[in-house]
Amino acid sequence: MRIRPFVTLGAALLAGMTAACAAQAAAFRFAGQQDVATFDPYMVDETFTTNFLAAIYEPLVRRGRALEIEPALARSWEQVEPTRWRLHLRPDVKWQDGTGFTADDVVFSLERARKPGSQMVNRVANIAAVTAVDPLTVDVVTRTPDPTLLANLTAVLVMSRAWAEAHGAAEPISLKDAKENYAAQHAMGTGPFSLKLREAGSRTVLQANPGWWDKPLHNLDTVTYTPIQSDATRVAALLSGELDMIDPVPLQDQARVKAGADVTLLTGPELRVVFLGLDQARPELLYSDVKGKNPFKDIRVRQAFYKAIDVWALKDRVMAGQSWPVAQIAAPGIVGYDPALPPHAAADIEAARRLMAEAGYADGFRLDMNCPAGRYVNDERICQAVAAMLARINVKLNVVTQPPALFFGRLAKRDTSFYMLGTTPPTYDAYSTVFGLMACPKDLLDGRPALVPNGGAFNAGGYCDEPTDQLIATVATEFDKTKREAEFARIWQRLVEQTGYIPLHQQGLSWGVRKGVSVVQRPDDVLDLRYVRMP
Repeated sequence: MRIRPFVTLGAALLAGMTAACAAQAAAFRFAGQQDVATFDPYMVDETFTTNFLAAIYEPLVRRGRALEIEPALARSWEQVEPTRWRLHLRPDVKWQDGTGFTADDVVFSLERARKPGSQMVNRVANIAAVTAVDPLTVDVVTRTPDPTLLANLTAVLVMSRAWAEAHGAAEPISLKDAKENYAAQHAMGTGPFSLKLREAGSRTVLQANPGWWDKPLHNLDTVTYTPIQSDATRVAALLSGELDMIDPVPLQDQARVKAGADVTLLTGPELRVVFLGLDQARPELLYSDVKGKNPFKDIRVRQAFYKAIDVWALKDRVMAGQSWPVAQIAAPGIVGYDPALPPHAAADIEAARRLMAEAGYADGFRLDMNCPAGRYVNDERICQAVAAMLARINVKLNVVTQPPALFFGRLAKRDTSFYMLGTTPPTYDAYSTVFGLMACPKDLLDGRPALVPNGGAFNAGGYCDEPTDQLIATVATEFDKTKREAEFARIWQRLVEQTGYIPLHQQGLSWGVRKGVSVVQRPDDVLDLRYVRMP
């Protein structure tokens, strides 16, 4: 996958890395489909929210322009033992309230991320202990040798112990709960920007942090983010000059944006894979007219769904050619992607009907499908298209759409029978995906010992397969690249054999940017505000 190292729109702007450019500080205005879900960095593990918050809070290690791991709050590190990592912290970092950053904040944050209610437990599940060696040194001890520890730490943002405790936010609040803590709508970090204004559902304003420890590459004074779910409104605001950037540009408007005199369209493949999940755990589906049993426990029904869904038609008719069908929950560019595995096969309606009949569902059944509205490219249209495809095997889908925050809260409670979801592993390593989505959740093990402790946090369908868990446990501690790739290939093959999920496609990126504005377009669809420069 080609990574766009730095996209410059309009005249050359990079010569302004001097004090003269600092005087040109400007306001940057951008919009997307969804609002920031929360300002508590552990309440959700969701790409947009986590990366927006990374402008305020910072991790110990971060991603650079080409997604490489680079120092952040930790200036260096070493693996002193197979299960012990020592991180040396920067001595010159201040919290935005002027207090000093120390190892105590790191210990507090990693422990908070591991507590009940945190969705970041997925990222720190293999951490057994965190200790402060001295005020600027931290030891992280893992349960087993962990080849993805640093990659996971890029997603764990560090909080101030004193600030959190002073505001009653020492404990994370679960997305499953109806309540919030102070940190959900307030923030205080060490990053390049601080929170100036929060109007949930309307706008969020950041301001540059003059005391940031790093050298700013941006020239921004303020950043205003506006959630605009309406595609037409979002595009109109860009074309009229009210916005400097939008993400995404809807497929139906890309030609118009591309032809605009004052804007540029940036496109390319994204690292995100969109897939369908099925409740295979409950004895009876929550949202179906089938009573007394669960059709998805029968592999023939799962296979029938797979064969009835035409991903190639989705590509041509819904995604305007900007999707790439896959049969695994990993995209090219992710460590663990298997290039030898063929993509999702072409639809075979007759075979799907035979499988439904063999399973006793020749007449089909009714079923709710849960979908986010405005999280993925054409998410609602994809769900409606899937409903039309499954109607050909007499499955009558009721598509239930919700804003992303409500949708993710629902999935966190496994309150679904059939759903659409997308994933980009924040580690850019497929272990994050298989650990979170394919490991059997603890409450579904029926007393069996967990082969993958704390796994399955995002396994909303309750997919449980002991051979898969064994493979996940093996790849978790394997550092050898060739062996890891072979283990991932076996995991994906097992997924196909079991039809544990129904992968659809790798989606495309589409950003609209005003000419003269310089941004870095990363293939994980993350806008890093550190690199944004205005004319």
